[in-house]
Amino acid sequence: MLSLQLSSPTTPNLSSTSKLFSFFNPLKTLKPLAGETPRVVVITSGKGGVGKTTTTANVGLSLARLGFSVVAIDADVGLRNLDLLLGLENRVNYTVVEVLNGDCRLDQALVRDKRWSNFELLCISKPRSKLPIGFGGKALVWLVDALKSRQEGSPDFILIDCPAGIDAGFITAITPANEAVLVTTPDITSLRDADRVTGLLECDGIRDIKMIVNRVRTDMIKGEDMMSVLDIQEMLGLALLGVIPEDSEVIRSTNRGYPLVLNKPPTLAGLAFEQAAWRLVEQDSMKAVMVEEEPKKRGFSPFLEAEVKYKYLLVDHKLPVTCPRVEKIVKLCILGSVCLSLLS
Repeated sequence: MLSLQLSSPTTPNLSSTSKLFSFFNPLKTLKPLAGETPRVVVITSGKGGVGKTTTTANVGLSLARLGFSVVAIDADVGLRNLDLLLGLENRVNYTVVEVLNGDCRLDQALVRDKRWSNFELLCISKPRSKLPIGFGGKALVWLVDALKSRQEGSPDFILIDCPAGIDAGFITAITPANEAVLVTTPDITSLRDADRVTGLLECDGIRDIKMIVNRVRTDMIKGEDMMSVLDIQEMLGLALLGVIPEDSEVIRSTNRGYPLVLNKPPTLAGLAFEQAAWRLVEQDSMKAVMVEEEPKKRGFSPFLEAEVKYKYLLVDHKLPVTCPRVEKIVKLCILGSVCLSLLS
């Protein structure tokens, strides 16, 4: 039987121990980012409902927890939701439209998160409103330049939550970006849209495109009812930034306005978002490979079966499965999986 394993094609610059310490100690100061800052990353997909806003919220806060300054821009005009996922909807008093009209300053439109002061939110417009005529990519480029030259200093990352579709809102959101994270799910409709968006990004001059595969279910992959990550990577031909497993906790965290990566104890999806954020910092990627599994022996324990099911999601040089903390998390996931299987 074939199963999926995830590995990294490159060798890490730091030792596993020091990287693990930095990963689980977000207050630790990291080395400065290489290259030009800020890194402007657009998070897009083409298809709606695949998890762009969820990815922006969780990756953004993960970067902030790693010690980087982050500005997340919700570029979805009239249908913004990033403030809801972050629990900041009651604190958004001004938007980019008011800044452009001269009704407020840029620092007044930036909403600083109380949990992590190095994370800020900026909304393009208020809900159910329309952009003024003439607002487009040039206005967003001006906004990014203003963030670079502000007195508080330039942020390390600017994340742009792109609206669904490939109309004017999409063109506006990708204009100032020099990197892109393409979020997709393992279904043919999402993949077709992702392939189309990849071509548009390349036509716009964005060559650094990485992919996050969201809502992956290992049981359906093993039953050949869902495309594997390897199939998706071969189809789209993009570097793999992360694989996010299906997790019911995503809905709970969304309704509470409390991002998944802040949950204690962490969930598998939360850990996957944190690892994706770390790869974004390191400009690293994952690689999906297929390996042959040995046939199950008679009397195979359900605890071992759950361990095989969950361990492959954590295979990565950033988080070795042999470390005590990850083993503890795996055991919690195993126990939860077995309890759910016994109850169902």
